[in-house]
Amino acid sequence: MTDTQATLVGTSAVGLWGALALFTTWTQPIQPFQLVAMTFTMAFALAATKWVLRGEGLMTHLRHGPKVWVFGVAGLFGYHFFYFMALRNAPAVDASLIAYLWPLLIVLFSALLPGERLRWFHIAGTLMGLGGCVLLVTDGGQVSFQADYMLGYGAALACALTWSSYSVLSRRFGDVPTDTVGWFCGATAILGLVCHLLFEQTVWPLDAVQWAAVAALGLGPVGIAFFTWDIGMKRGNIRVLGAFSYAAPLLSALFLVAFGPAEAGWTIAAACAAIVGGALLAASEIFKRSPQDSPS
Repeated sequence: MTDTQATLVGTSAVGLWGALALFTTWTQPIQPFQLVAMTFTMAFALAATKWVLRGEGLMTHLRHGPKVWVFGVAGLFGYHFFYFMALRNAPAVDASLIAYLWPLLIVLFSALLPGERLRWFHIAGTLMGLGGCVLLVTDGGQVSFQADYMLGYGAALACALTWSSYSVLSRRFGDVPTDTVGWFCGATAILGLVCHLLFEQTVWPLDAVQWAAVAALGLGPVGIAFFTWDIGMKRGNIRVLGAFSYAAPLLSALFLVAFGPAEAGWTIAAACAAIVGGALLAASEIFKRSPQDSPS
C-alpha cells in the first residue's frame, strides 16, 4: 500500500465521523457514556467477527505489552471521557472549539516524527480549516470564554491533546497490527460502562429507529472509522490527514441540513470554502507526486 493510498483510506474515517452528529441526534435521550459502551461493544464485535471469519483466535491480537495497551485505551477512551466532561462543565460551543484544535495539533506534532517535514502550506491549510470550523461552531457569532468554565475548558484541551497525541504516536507503534484496535474498542466499551454506572441513569432505545442509529454508530463512526484512521496514521500522510480532518464538522453540518435538524446559511457556505480550500492547500504535495510514490 502506498502512502497516498493509505492517506485516502484514512480520509474515509473523516467522512464517517461527519455522520456522527446526525446519528447521535437520533439516539437521544440515550446517555453519553452508555452510548460509548454500546457502540464500542459493536465495534469490538465487528473486529471479532472478522477474526472468526479469517480463522484467527480471539486472543491473537491481545498479546501486547503494557505500553501498547496504555497508548490505545488512553487514546480511544481518554478522548471520549474528556470530551463529555468538557460538555458537562462548559458551554457546548466553547468546548467544541477547543476540542477541535486536534487537527491543528496533529499537523504541528507531525514535525516531531522522524523523516517528517512541516511546510508552510501544511500550516496555512490547517489554519484555513480551523477558521472554517470556527464559523461552523459559532454560526458566525462570537465566543466569550469565562473563568467559571475553566474546568470544562481544561477538559476540552485535554481532549484535543489526547486525540492528536494518539493519532501522531500511532506512527511510533507501526508494528502493532490495526486489528489490535478491536481490543482497544473492547476495553473502551468496558470503561464506558463503568462511567455510565457511576455517572448516569440507563436509558434504552425507544424504537427501531434509535436501535438502527446505535447500530450505525457502532459500525461506522465508532467502528470502521477507527480502523481506517489507524491505517492512515501509520502509513499515510499525517499532515494531510490532519488538515482534512476539519471536513468532519463541515460534513456534520451538511448532513444535519440535509436531514432536517439544521438550516443552510452563509456560514456553512463560507466554512465549506475555507475547509475545502485549506484541505486542498495542505494536500498540494500529493497532487505533485509521480504515480510511483513510495510504498509504506
